[in-house]
Amino acid sequence: MADALLHDEVTREIIGAFYDVFNTVPFEQHESVYAAAMAIAMADRELIVKREVACALHYRGIRIGDIRPDFIVNGCVVVELKAAERIAPAHEKQLLGYLQATGLAVGLLLNFGLKAELRRLVLSPRGPRLTGVVGRVPV
Repeated sequence: MADALLHDEVTREIIGAFYDVFNTVPFEQHESVYAAAMAIAMADRELIVKREVACALHYRGIRIGDIRPDFIVNGCVVVELKAAERIAPAHEKQLLGYLQATGLAVGLLLNFGLKAELRRLVLSPRGPRLTGVVGRVPV
């Protein structure tokens, strides 16, 4: 259970920024609008934010392309944003792929849908698992 608290302070600040943006930016905006607002909100919380960092993918030791998570925060948390009706299993798999490609252990999936929705994914030696807040969270 110790890994459930990995980078807890950073994820709390990111989630706080998420709710600030969710409660301020008008509903049904494009994901890029939420991403711009999140970058500002996280920087306001003194988080170190890197946006769309290229992470190399390899096959048999050969680079085959790059993936770009929305944010890497404080060098330890991958943040992926969505503006969808709800979080789908494919979104969780996308975040898992980002964690595997970056070598980071903690990821947040934040959805700016009708209701605020988030997932916290932790990679541990036992494999990936959802921890912390899961589901729709009342605002």
